[in-house]
Amino acid sequence: MNEGRKQRISDAFGAAATHYDDHAGPQRFAARLVADLAQRQRPSGVMRILEIGCGTGLLTRDIQARWPGAQLVVTDLSPAMLDRAAAHGLVGGTFLAMDGESPPFEGPWFDLILSSLAFQWFDDLPGAIGRLASLLTPGGSLIFSTMGQDSFAAWRAAHDACGVAAGVPDYPSLEAVRAMLRAYDDSFAFDERVPLDSGGARGLIAHLKGIGAVVPETGRRPLTPAQLRAVMAAFDAAGGTDAYQILFGRVTRAG
Repeated sequence: MNEGRKQRISDAFGAAATHYDDHAGPQRFAARLVADLAQRQRPSGVMRILEIGCGTGLLTRDIQARWPGAQLVVTDLSPAMLDRAAAHGLVGGTFLAMDGESPPFEGPWFDLILSSLAFQWFDDLPGAIGRLASLLTPGGSLIFSTMGQDSFAAWRAAHDACGVAAGVPDYPSLEAVRAMLRAYDDSFAFDERVPLDSGGARGLIAHLKGIGAVVPETGRRPLTPAQLRAVMAAFDAAGGTDAYQILFGRVTRAG
């Protein structure tokens, strides 16, 4: 596990905590769909829920509204994000600073494990899915969303056109996530594309900074000012719009 990178991720999201919600349109969409999928899977009989990567609480509040009697454990890598989620005063539960890849739990305990747009920061996604799935009770489900390979395709293309590497992480394809989930008897994955009309390159950069998604892939060097200006010009010349590809997955443990 890359502890240095994880700390940078925590710091970046912590710095964005107070203004994250102002930039979180795709994040709201993903959180709502994760909650919808979970409710279809387990509309009742849910006693314990674990949330991975709560951020400011977009999914957290939805979870409690749908399962108000469940015991809720809310976690995030960033203590500042965790504080932000807890400070709204609309959620009761246990709030725990935790790396979702290394949950401090053992054995089947949770009826639902939910996560929205946090798994893309994991170092070992297949291993993390396996560890979390092992915490499900019989009939319990792990439901998550994560970034897909085609996210920010126009921004990546602008970098390619300028002969430089984008700092955006290398996200998995839908096919790759489906392959990971084939290890489980009851599972599926699908994708949704969410347009991001950010108003050009400046708006896209402001969006990424606003949500704290500014930690580059390991080994990627920051662009020089001249390189960045060239990439921004290429992006704007190509239309200045982009999109998220959001992957959704579900694993259910046999009852």
